[in-house]
Amino acid sequence: MTLHVSPATGKELRAALPDLARLRMTVFRDFPYLYEGSADYEQRYLETYLQAPGAFVVLARDGDRVVGASTALPLLHETPEVRRPFEQSPEFDPAQVLYLGESVLLPDYRGQGLGHAFFDQREAHARTLGLPVTAFCAVQRSPSHPARPAGHRPLNAFWQARGYAERPDLQTEMSWQELGEVQETPKPMHFWVRQSP
Repeated sequence: MTLHVSPATGKELRAALPDLARLRMTVFRDFPYLYEGSADYEQRYLETYLQAPGAFVVLARDGDRVVGASTALPLLHETPEVRRPFEQSPEFDPAQVLYLGESVLLPDYRGQGLGHAFFDQREAHARTLGLPVTAFCAVQRSPSHPARPAGHRPLNAFWQARGYAERPDLQTEMSWQELGEVQETPKPMHFWVRQSP
């Protein structure tokens, strides 16, 4: 196994979009997201990272195979539901925030430091852009959710060790079709925020 983590832009990113779409659909199908997924939606969603100024994508490859990815986007280029909590908070200037879109990694590659590499590269990108705040959101699921696997361990401790603070006061909802649903329904999300010293 030869793992390589690096940013992808331009032609390399465009060529990787189908792999990235499949990866997102595979990883987000599991708890806690339980995402039904749509290849068409994924393609449209990922186009943002080719078009938006300041967008950033990191790919993890095992040889030529994409096994993980992580994204970031200046908050001002994000959707209204992502921007709104920061726009309504007197504590933040949305123009100073890099939104960390997602980190997705196939299960066989977890626990090998790739999560840290994803955060390291996105936080370095925030510094390059002069953005002192990085933030992401995570779906909120009940501890007794029927789809929660035995032994499921949330990533809260990992995020806290990276310097992120959970901010239940910064909430939003995102809609997607969950496994077993016939249509999209809103899901509650809390933000996690890190401010550079």
